Amino acid sequence: MYTKKTKQQTLDFQSSLNAASKSASKRKPYTGLESEDPNQLFDDTSFGTPYGVSQPPQPGHWGSWGHGGPTGNVYVGGPRPSEQAFNVPAFLSDPMTNPMTNMAMAYGSTLASQGKEAMEKNIDKYMSVNKLKYYFAVDTVYVGKKLGILLFPFMHKDWEICYEKDTSVAPRADVNAPDLYIPCMAFITYILLSGIALGMQNRFSPEVLGIQASSALIWLVIETLAVLLSLYIVTVRTDLTTFDLVAYAGYKYVGMILSITTGLLFGSRAYYGMLAWCSFALIWFLIRTLRLKILADVAAEGCMVHSG
Repeated sequence: MYTKKTKQQTLDFQSSLNAASKSASKRKPYTGLESEDPNQLFDDTSFGTPYGVSQPPQPGHWGSWGHGGPTGNVYVGGPRPSEQAFNVPAFLSDPMTNPMTNMAMAYGSTLASQGKEAMEKNIDKYMSVNKLKYYFAVDTVYVGKKLGILLFPFMHKDWEICYEKDTSVAPRADVNAPDLYIPCMAFITYILLSGIALGMQNRFSPEVLGIQASSALIWLVIETLAVLLSLYIVTVRTDLTTFDLVAYAGYKYVGMILSITTGLLFGSRAYYGMLAWCSFALIWFLIRTLRLKILADVAAEGCMVHSG
């Protein structure tokens, strides 16, 4: 009895499952587009999109479709984002087409030219640029010969300074003419060499090097002013200019460089020996050079030496 009843229950359960599956296969699948109420005109979207259904992208937006629709980023209708940007006026996108820009550039160039002229006039009051260029008109041959005269003035015979139409010729054409190229380069080299010497003695620092450069420059100015004052006190008439005196005062750095280099290589005795030689050579050079400019007028063949 019990076995028959169990088999009957199993058959009833299988028949109910078959009936349920048949009814499910006949049912129309729900797509979310039909309304449960046949009288409802619009879908109820207050709770969002039904699960598993993608809304098509709205016009003017990027989006993607799903469930058989287009996939990937799709732009649908409406103006593109680049077309919605702010329209920049033409004169802002290209400032050179703006007439105000051209006027401003013309006004700025006029102010620059006026400022340049005013600066040149103020500089010419105290220092002539053309005269300053004269002292830097040198070449390699002149520099080599001038250094030889500074170190070995006893071998030089002709000390006359040549003039052309009451104007001294450029240094590169006359080895006896003063220049500022050698003093400037010698001054810079002396400062750098002093830094090397201080470093070898473990006394180098940027402050000490700055003090060394400042003191050397100050002593150069004091020396030049002292010579000018002496010439004024003794009322000596001469055609020596301030640049000439700065040049002659700056030639001493050549001997100082050579003395320091010798001392670093061969010791203190060699340093003092070289210093004595360079000092005596500089004295001889200055006496023979300034004698013609200060003491008397001397006429030379093909050259005219001016002095007071």
